[in-house]
Amino acid sequence: MSVKFGTSGLRGLSADLVGSVSALYATAFARHMLDSGNLQPGSPVVIGRDFRPSSPEIASTIMAALKRVGLEPIDCGTIPTPALALYGSSIGAAGIMVTGSHIPADRNGIKFYRPDGEVNKADEEAITRLAAELAADPEANRVEAGAGQDREAEATKLFIDRNLDVLPPDGLKGKRIGIYQHSSVARDMLVTVFEHCGATVFPLGRSEQFIPVDTEAVSPDTINQLARWTDELALDAVLSTDGDGDRPLVADEHGVPLRGDLLGLITARFLAASAVATPVTSNSGLERDGGFDVLRTRVGSPYVIAAMEECLSAGRIGVVGFEANGGLMLGSDFSIGGKLIKALPTRDSFLPALAVLGTAAKRDLSLSALVEDFSLPVALSDRQENYAGERSASLMAHLRSSPDQLSAFLAPLGAVQAVSDIDGLRVTLADGRVVHFRPSGNAPEMRCYVEAADKESAASLLSLGLSLLEGWKV
Repeated sequence: MSVKFGTSGLRGLSADLVGSVSALYATAFARHMLDSGNLQPGSPVVIGRDFRPSSPEIASTIMAALKRVGLEPIDCGTIPTPALALYGSSIGAAGIMVTGSHIPADRNGIKFYRPDGEVNKADEEAITRLAAELAADPEANRVEAGAGQDREAEATKLFIDRNLDVLPPDGLKGKRIGIYQHSSVARDMLVTVFEHCGATVFPLGRSEQFIPVDTEAVSPDTINQLARWTDELALDAVLSTDGDGDRPLVADEHGVPLRGDLLGLITARFLAASAVATPVTSNSGLERDGGFDVLRTRVGSPYVIAAMEECLSAGRIGVVGFEANGGLMLGSDFSIGGKLIKALPTRDSFLPALAVLGTAAKRDLSLSALVEDFSLPVALSDRQENYAGERSASLMAHLRSSPDQLSAFLAPLGAVQAVSDIDGLRVTLADGRVVHFRPSGNAPEMRCYVEAADKESAASLLSLGLSLLEGWKV
């Protein structure tokens, strides 16, 4: 068994999660919720899943495990993660979402929710400890098919209604918007919501086979396809999400994806937020251009949520969080056009897409012109795939061992001016460019993030950074 908690939930190979492992961790989660007083015997737990081939079986096993522990599973079907979280909070239920998000179909994952939102790192540690204690218990590992009350339609309606309140019915009138549907559980909801806003919507690229879409590192093939669609259909934008619908993909009228942290910045301004929590990987220009206080965190929604909670505990209002992948979290309630949008402290792809397109329409700008209106450094990111954990750990230990070794490794890029070690190593070079190496918490990958004054310099730096990673030998 090789599963572990990463930046967002439990992750592992699908072959490892199908069967007793999903039963074990569902049982451990249920025991933790009962022991901590978050749930009582008979309490409901909402269950959702994405379109991966392994997800229905994992969800079924989880529902059976919850029933054995004395909880009541509620089957919300194939809906976006934020929709599941919203429905759970509306009925005071804990939740479990079966999804591997953007990673390939041979992998999967499980996200856990308390009735008040995502589990935190302390919860993850408790669940892991209980799973280890229950590993030899046949009942906790028993695999059987389970089912729950069907509430998919009710949960879907609640989430759609929430998003219909963000923009007026004619807020996007005259806009031509493509929806890259692929295998996202958000694909039909996106069509419904944006048609309600007055846009002419074109569903595109629907697939019955699971397609992993990483909104933080959009593949060249996907970018080319987005460009073809915008050209052929004269689109103002193409929208999509990752597999479980909690990370947005927004491409401009040329098919060029907008950075996730820019989506977050525009959304924070759209909401008139006063404080933003965001990981160190988000653009360094936020502090200068945002007009709000910025709290930097490690990568992963639990860290962003913890920072939002600190703000709220200090009496702050207007608190949001977002990640470089574009997923936006509402720490507090907001009023939009006189309508209340309740707090939703989990990643959401719909609000940022609506906010960005609504902002561009209100200012009568194309998306590319809206992007140019911001003076953020050009930020790019990519990853070295199939980068074993041992290799990542060896590299990071080498770079952290001494300033001289870090300088020698980065010599092909330039001289080191400053180093941040919040999450991975983020290095500011003497000429102001930034390169950041960070092992993925979800997959055997090493990510590289860069910033520079222009696109050419950023692309060159990213290429060099990836080459350095590729050349590292354990």
